[in-house]
Amino acid sequence: MRLEDYSYIYFLGIGGIGMSAIARWFNARGLPVWGYDKTRTPLTEALEQEGIRVHYEDDVNQLPSEILDNKEATLVVLTPAIPAEHTEWAYLKAQGYTIKKRSEVLGIITGSAYTVAVAGTHGKTTTSSIVTHLLHEGGVDCSAFLGGIATNLNSNLLIGKGTAEQETIVVEADEYDRSFLTLYPDIAIVTSADPDHLDIYGDKEELIRTFQRFISQVKPGGYLILHSDTDPRLLEKVQEGVQVIRYSLNEGDSRVQQLEIQGYSFCFDAETPFGNIARLKLALPGYHNVENALAALIAGQLMGVSEDRLREALATYRGVKRRFEIVYEGQGQVYIDDYAHHPKEIDAFMTSLRAIYPAKKLTVVFQPHLFSRTRDFATEFAQSLSAADELILLDIYPAREKPIEGVTSEMILGLVNGPKKILLHKEEVAAYLAENADFEVLATVGAGDIDTLVKPIKNILENN
Repeated sequence: MRLEDYSYIYFLGIGGIGMSAIARWFNARGLPVWGYDKTRTPLTEALEQEGIRVHYEDDVNQLPSEILDNKEATLVVLTPAIPAEHTEWAYLKAQGYTIKKRSEVLGIITGSAYTVAVAGTHGKTTTSSIVTHLLHEGGVDCSAFLGGIATNLNSNLLIGKGTAEQETIVVEADEYDRSFLTLYPDIAIVTSADPDHLDIYGDKEELIRTFQRFISQVKPGGYLILHSDTDPRLLEKVQEGVQVIRYSLNEGDSRVQQLEIQGYSFCFDAETPFGNIARLKLALPGYHNVENALAALIAGQLMGVSEDRLREALATYRGVKRRFEIVYEGQGQVYIDDYAHHPKEIDAFMTSLRAIYPAKKLTVVFQPHLFSRTRDFATEFAQSLSAADELILLDIYPAREKPIEGVTSEMILGLVNGPKKILLHKEEVAAYLAENADFEVLATVGAGDIDTLVKPIKNILENN
């Protein structure tokens, strides 16, 4: 299919972070864009302010007349999170509309571009946003589709000037629902391939096979930038002519030297096969983020960005919303919000917190995301969260899932070995923290709707 054959675009699930980036892309090209989402959020409100019309009820009567009158010229973009019983989806299918998954549309958009794709069960949003910032600030004209709101852009979308003969696109390659298999990158970064989304894959072996397929789609003459700790079987399907660069803090073809923590900044030297870069400064805390930056720096080198411009650009990178985001600091207290929702991510987050605040009392509010993930990783979650001095555990955020019998937050709570742990409903957290404000470092952690607590908690701290 050709996107130029469509004049009207309708999104089912427009409020998703990946969906909204594509909606913005079509809107920026002057096409009329509409969408449905079940929840009004700051992101959907931003889309509306940009001229995209959004409604929040699953109601065929709210479908715009333009797409009802122009079926052949309408493209419907679908998120996998839309339930099978969705009324609008059923109607559009029955009427014969062209319906494509978000990943398929992204594959079409990037099909003729020079593509830098960042994959991994964690780390891909931060890494892809660093790549985008390094290229953009380094003079490489590029577009980018990101899985989070990059602070420097205040958006999940960057649209380039389109001056090059072949467009360059940076894209977050999502493994959920095997979405990244629509991409054929020139440069692929794989940050991790730990077991996750087992509701989709069934077991780790199928996840590995799917990552192998993604890696096999790197174009001949391209590059694979692979974290050194990933399963070695990922390399079995690398195509002939693809150069592999392994990276990590201490091992691989690319590594970090002279690492120092200076306040919230991590300072280091990078050693890569394409030239060493000294005196780097990353104002985003976390050892894992240093590794993400290292992978991004390699991509920048491959794209021809000079050492000096890479150094200058990295120093001005300001992170992604909800990735180690420092919300409040004052009166001896710090409040940080983070999107971590997998045990490995929580391990990395907690390790970094302890490195920056080695002697501070740490209170963590965690909201498990998905019944299936809680069932599959309850023991690992408990081990990660036991590093907190106080754990406030919330109910499971279901997202797209129906409840699973016997799977609750108590599965995690009972296994936690920390000194203090309680279970609260989300609505009880603000009042509890107002009465128990003796923490020194507070973190809200999770990928569900825990972010709705950020403003109330910040208000409590500011008015203490």
